[in-house]
Amino acid sequence: MTDEAYSDDEIRAILSRVKRIAMVGASANPARPSYFVLKYLSSRGFTVMPINPGLAGGDILGHSVYAKLAEAPGPIDMVDIFRNSEAALGIVQEVLMLDPKPSVIWMQLGVFNAEAAKIARAAGLTVVMNRCPKIEYARLSGEIGWSGVNSGIISSKRPIMGVGVQRLDLGAAGTPKV
Repeated sequence: MTDEAYSDDEIRAILSRVKRIAMVGASANPARPSYFVLKYLSSRGFTVMPINPGLAGGDILGHSVYAKLAEAPGPIDMVDIFRNSEAALGIVQEVLMLDPKPSVIWMQLGVFNAEAAKIARAAGLTVVMNRCPKIEYARLSGEIGWSGVNSGIISSKRPIMGVGVQRLDLGAAGTPKV
């Protein structure tokens, strides 16, 4: 497996522009990473559409589950792949059949498929591999620092105290917005 380098600005730009995410391999099991990534991204204002043929017709956290990408309603901005590296190529091929096409293919931690990335990039899509949008959003917004993790983002801004869970958004480069 090879790792690709992505700048904070690249990741921030992607997460700032996408609004509708299809999550291929979403799980209804609260112990699975795809479950809590779906929950987190939904709580940050993203529209998340779970894709899982075994759960199609049901729901995960109130989101209708679809058997395949073509069944998801409306346009998709980003496809988040929660499947193994070998499955990524088939998913990218399915993505390329969509009209309109999503602008981003995001492969989760541990998912890396150079051939799938090459095909997607040749079709004009942005590709991120071996990263988690939940982790990147939390890191870039400064939220991950609340857990004592060094995010590499320095800001003197503090979250505004209010009702419920405190949240930050991505803000400008290097400066989380409250």
